Amino acid sequence: MSKNEGDFVKEITNIEKNFARWYTDIVLKADLADYTDTKGCIAIKPYGYAIWENIQKYADDKFKKAGVKNIYLPVLIPESLLNKEQEHVEGFAPEVAWVTMGGQEVLEERLCIRPTSETMFSTLYSKWVKSWRDLPMVYNQWCNVLRWEKETRPFLRSREFLWQEGHTIHSTEKEAVERTLQMLEIYADVIENLLAIPVIKGRKTDKEKFAGAIDTYTVETLMHDGRALQAGTSHYLGQNFTKSFNVKFQNKNGEDEFAYQTSWGISTRLIGAVIMAHGDNRGLKLPPRVAPIQAVIVPIAMNKEGVKEKAEELGRLLSEKYRIECDTRDYTPGYKFNDWEMKGVPIRIEIGPRDIKNGECVFVRRDTHEKITIRLNEIEIKLGEILEQIQENMYNQCKENMKKKTSIAHTLDEFIEKINTNQGFIKTMWCGSQECEDKIKEQTGAHARCTPFKQECVGDKCVVCGKPADTFIIWGRQY
Repeated sequence: MSKNEGDFVKEITNIEKNFARWYTDIVLKADLADYTDTKGCIAIKPYGYAIWENIQKYADDKFKKAGVKNIYLPVLIPESLLNKEQEHVEGFAPEVAWVTMGGQEVLEERLCIRPTSETMFSTLYSKWVKSWRDLPMVYNQWCNVLRWEKETRPFLRSREFLWQEGHTIHSTEKEAVERTLQMLEIYADVIENLLAIPVIKGRKTDKEKFAGAIDTYTVETLMHDGRALQAGTSHYLGQNFTKSFNVKFQNKNGEDEFAYQTSWGISTRLIGAVIMAHGDNRGLKLPPRVAPIQAVIVPIAMNKEGVKEKAEELGRLLSEKYRIECDTRDYTPGYKFNDWEMKGVPIRIEIGPRDIKNGECVFVRRDTHEKITIRLNEIEIKLGEILEQIQENMYNQCKENMKKKTSIAHTLDEFIEKINTNQGFIKTMWCGSQECEDKIKEQTGAHARCTPFKQECVGDKCVVCGKPADTFIIWGRQY
């Protein structure tokens, strides 16, 4: 570690020594969020919320192009609705918070605070759907949900968090399955092309699937420390809810038929993913496409004639095309450099009296710390080019980390040795039994991440029991 980097590490815990503490330091020092007096709930500060807004904008645009319409439903759900789909309620019961009083009166029926909205959508669909002509209904809501998590961590597992939940209903199984997989592809797009994090797409095991789903599909990511993060899921619900809620439609033959349903969601845990996948000992590191500020202009010797004015002029010019901040605060340049590096701004633009005289400025890349001299008459074009280079480089760095932290295991002993010496994704073959799945978790703390769509052959025997196996599966310890 260089002396310069050591100076940064004094402000935050070293990423290699205590990753969990480092993560919390970044959340607070980069001004993303803060703790509140409501236990397990955070206040998302403007800088953190701006990241979420950029995720929202990107995803919502993709949704709308895919024919999705936004909607809003109540945050309170009657207990009788929640109880209609038994597998669903059993899956969520430990995390549900209940409202039992309204003002000074005890409620006749308890109301749960929305942990997810399949039941509310289903009861409304039972009123709205009459004929095959009404279908499909392809809806989404951006909202908050509440789940009574025992152990919380900012963005990753807050009790209250922000997300989108898509809910669609269709006349055929084929159409519903296609929609389920279509939305998963959109999530992969958001995570890879906006957040610069590579994903593995696949199907969850029956044990890991969403409560009440027939199939759950997932996009899995790997963080810097080798732990997996489920970044988004899309569920094919089949007729599990439509039968419970009597959601029928009259088909083209004039016969009554139960409809087919899907649900899918991503949340503010994606902010946690960005922190943990890209951050370093200097702080947060943001991919340019999602960064609230893509470049910050820092005037050097700001009190000298014309420097502040030139910096502000550049800020106005670049703001027409990019998200720009011109830092004219009354602090030293060193303080500002440190502050903006901690906040992960992709490019710092330095300009002082000598630069102005020479008709140039200096770009400093957050991803590589490289300094590049840029002619002022080329600044607009060069900024765009370098931002794209940073986006691509951050994705490749993350992909390289995934590659280094992915191992193959053929036996349980080999699995244990590899996950303990190189924590990350473990590729194996699996016989498909939950008994073997449970044994992996008991002995290693790893969960089945998914059976990838792109199947590989890494052997012909189950990693646990040694019986013949033809299912390729990926495991990992998780957040």
